Amino acid sequence: MAALLAGAAIASPLPQGLDFAAIDALDPVPTPSIPIVNAAAAQTTITFAATLAASSVSAAIQANPTDTTPKMVKRVDDSSCAVQPAADDTADNFSSNTAFSDAANGAVTPAGWTLAYANQAGSSQSVYGYMGYSVLSSYDTAACTAECDAIEGCSSVNIYYERDPSVDPTSTCTNPPSSTAIKCVYYGGPVTASSATNDGQWRYDFHVVIAGSNGYVNNSIATPSGYSGPIPLGNAAINAPLDCAGHDTYMGVKIFTSGPFDAGLCAAACSSQSEYNLAHPPSDWEAQTCQFFNTYVLYDGSESVGQYCTLYNETWPASYATNDGQWRGEDHYTIGYSYAFSNSTGGADEPATCANAANP
Repeated sequence: MAALLAGAAIASPLPQGLDFAAIDALDPVPTPSIPIVNAAAAQTTITFAATLAASSVSAAIQANPTDTTPKMVKRVDDSSCAVQPAADDTADNFSSNTAFSDAANGAVTPAGWTLAYANQAGSSQSVYGYMGYSVLSSYDTAACTAECDAIEGCSSVNIYYERDPSVDPTSTCTNPPSSTAIKCVYYGGPVTASSATNDGQWRYDFHVVIAGSNGYVNNSIATPSGYSGPIPLGNAAINAPLDCAGHDTYMGVKIFTSGPFDAGLCAAACSSQSEYNLAHPPSDWEAQTCQFFNTYVLYDGSESVGQYCTLYNETWPASYATNDGQWRGEDHYTIGYSYAFSNSTGGADEPATCANAANP
């Protein structure tokens, strides 16, 4: 599995402080190069199998429980360049075309989805979990989100108009006539207004630009088997105090840097950590079992770092979601798409002598 868990699954003096040692060990989330559409395929998607991914996480944790990162263009004939672009075939005219802005501003947000941004001049980039794209015949938000719904792991889309060359520009065909593509791009993590920064590119003398860019995020998130939730925490993470006996309930962190955002990966890590701890109890303390996790997308500025999972041996209510990020020098790490889940099958393993406010 192409995922990375970094850091150590042990308590620290600042339990919910971001594990920067783990973050420093990560590979960066790749920024995909979405093909310019001329002779390129009209659709490309990246598949994801949640069950197989969770199995990979479980196996990785059993093998190494302290590892916080379990591992999970065709060219065309340029002869048509003899046809020169019309005088009004310019990037500026494309960008100011009111038909594009009208379509974006007038688009209906599909049921079950939230509009993240509208009518931007850039498409989303540096979003966690790129899953491919389709080229649509019309600016149809319902069709775009329906395609996402059919892709396992897809949770957000970006739909926009793109000014593309009708043929591949070359040194002898530097500025061919343009064509317009309507793209629907799929992501396994949330698109945000701050991610809509890809404003096009130059290909020789041809300027690729974007207009009418809208982003949508699915309101639902799958609940892993054996867990209850999700409890939405917005842009904050759990910052749990010590329990009533003065014990730390934090059990460590797991970070995933590729594939779609999937709470099932954290659930697999939580359950497998419990299994390992029960099979290898410490000599001077009872084995901790994972009863609760908080997962979210961690951002460094506008860049996605990955899917962050924090594990706990007790459930904590949403009122403890007070961690809205941290500064590290001039870098501001923030939190988004945050959800909490409780173990619904391991109640017998919960601490019997002390309970927090969530478990009176």
